[in-house]
Amino acid sequence: MTLGEKLRYLRLVEGNLRGQNREMTQLEVVRAVRKELGLKISQSYLSQIENGSRPHLTNTTRLLLSKFFKVHPGYLVDDPEGFHTELLSDVDALEDKMDLWLVQGAERFRNDPKVSRALLNLAKHDDSRRCLVLLDAILDTPELAERLLQVLRPQLDKSTNGDSLSEA
Repeated sequence: MTLGEKLRYLRLVEGNLRGQNREMTQLEVVRAVRKELGLKISQSYLSQIENGSRPHLTNTTRLLLSKFFKVHPGYLVDDPEGFHTELLSDVDALEDKMDLWLVQGAERFRNDPKVSRALLNLAKHDDSRRCLVLLDAILDTPELAERLLQVLRPQLDKSTNGDSLSEA
């Protein structure tokens, strides 16, 4: 994962932790850093880092961002190619990896708020693996998914929003 990808991910996580159900914008990060830490960083600097035109942080900026996002300063560097933080034999690490994948998926689908929200809720659940197994069982039962959606989300108008599961 590149430094820019990590910052975008941290903005997404921080926005969700703050109850926004979306990523914090760069400008919101700048304002929150100033308000909460009394320090300054510019939105253009964050943008340059995220888009890769500025591939490295100064030590001062690394410490500032690590303090704001509550991560170890060593996290804020590009990962070497092929680098993995998870232990493949550890079930908890695998679930963490799945949750990260779900959060990244939510970011990719941010233009589809319903899908993005569903992925984030799944990632936030204590046992996201079990939720996916349950979803598999629901989808294996003919018409159960449609019926559950009608009962749990009756306000959805399938004919105009394209939310019918049979269309997927």
